[in-house]
Amino acid sequence: MKTETVNKRKFNYGPILIILAACFWGSMGIFVRKLTAYGFTSIQIVAIRVTLAALIFSLILFIKDRKGFKISPKDIPLFLGLGLGSILFFTVCYFAAITMMPLSTAAILLYTSPFWIMLMSVLFFREKLNAVKIIALIMAFGGCVLVSGISGEGITFVGLLLGLGSGIGYGLYSILGTIALKRYSPYTVTTYTFIIAAVGSWFICRPKDMFTKFASVPNLAWLIFFCFLTALITAVIPFLFYTLGLHMVEASKAGILATVEPMVATIIGIVFFSEQLTIFSGLGILLILVAVIILNLKKKDSKYGKN
Repeated sequence: MKTETVNKRKFNYGPILIILAACFWGSMGIFVRKLTAYGFTSIQIVAIRVTLAALIFSLILFIKDRKGFKISPKDIPLFLGLGLGSILFFTVCYFAAITMMPLSTAAILLYTSPFWIMLMSVLFFREKLNAVKIIALIMAFGGCVLVSGISGEGITFVGLLLGLGSGIGYGLYSILGTIALKRYSPYTVTTYTFIIAAVGSWFICRPKDMFTKFASVPNLAWLIFFCFLTALITAVIPFLFYTLGLHMVEASKAGILATVEPMVATIIGIVFFSEQLTIFSGLGILLILVAVIILNLKKKDSKYGKN
């Protein structure tokens, strides 16, 4: 009887995968600051990151399941949406927003993504809204605002649109990813998503200038290694974890769980860059943690069973 009970109540590690993905994303500041010091622009860092991630994902898929490279021509628009409409679009919008307004404002607009995910999930997947999700969403977003801080200065209309665009593009990965996962493995989904994003990035990254910067570096071997490490830590591992987690977690719930990213980024800033922990950022971290906890108190879900 005990064995049957254990089998019926399999532990759902989907939320853990989502949170781990957000933790890896939260470390991005370390790598971006280092590559910026080498003279690369934000868009060039994006191109390096997604291109090397595409190579690593392709290698993983080749080793794990070569048949996974086969996709239906009718699903090409879906992968174009994932690669260009989500990954590349949200990254370009986010970095452009950073140049037009305070970083804190751009970060907050990026983390409107759970709202867009929840809205699109209701429209496309007919997910049911409940008090737990709504309360967790409000607390998580409030926590992001407190962690990021907001001055309200320097906000422009174009910057506002770009910031909201980054949030929509970021959220779109959860929606399109959920659809793609019904037809393909997480390895196929991530591989084609990043291949398409990589191709698109080369049209906007000024390749000639980027290669000139690589050629002028005295320790080229170390830089190449660091670029691969950047792709592995900030793209391959987190996106693979997140995509695997989407197998077991509703898109709306995954979006809220991923808001631990700014919390992790804040902690890393304190530990590695001697940044100060303010009362507001501390309260924001607490709100995000509470949101994650109450979101996982709900044991049963009509669609996913044990979320």
